[in-house]
Amino acid sequence: MSNDLRALEDWAGALLVKLGPTERRRLTQSIARDLRRSQQQRIASQRNPDGSAYAPRKPRKLRSKAGRIRRKMFAKLRTARHLKLQSSAERIAIGFLGRTARLARIHQYGLRDRAGRNAPQVQYSQRELLGFSDAELQHIRDQLLAHLVGP
Repeated sequence: MSNDLRALEDWAGALLVKLGPTERRRLTQSIARDLRRSQQQRIASQRNPDGSAYAPRKPRKLRSKAGRIRRKMFAKLRTARHLKLQSSAERIAIGFLGRTARLARIHQYGLRDRAGRNAPQVQYSQRELLGFSDAELQHIRDQLLAHLVGP
């Protein structure tokens, strides 16, 4: 995937040089908003960037009620409050900040962590919260070409 990003960067770099800074900023803001929206939708559908489903939660040894409603993972994490967006004429950044970033990093890479202060360490399954799918890369190309061609 890093080769795809490098190829996209090389291809788009030559085209973006021809745009002025305000026009580049407008374009990057539009692309960034669309990327954040697609990342939020993918997190809501519980899918990795390659299309595979997230690893399911481990079963808990608690007394459960029959017919209990199950919540999806990362419901609050995908909101705009936590999934931050920064764009300028030169770059786009979408990610998490602070304590949210720590939680996201643990799940993104499948690291070990404690669920609570005195809880034992647990190995979390890898669940890629952020990443580019092929459809998102194609959407970036299409949006860039549409902007360059004009109305």
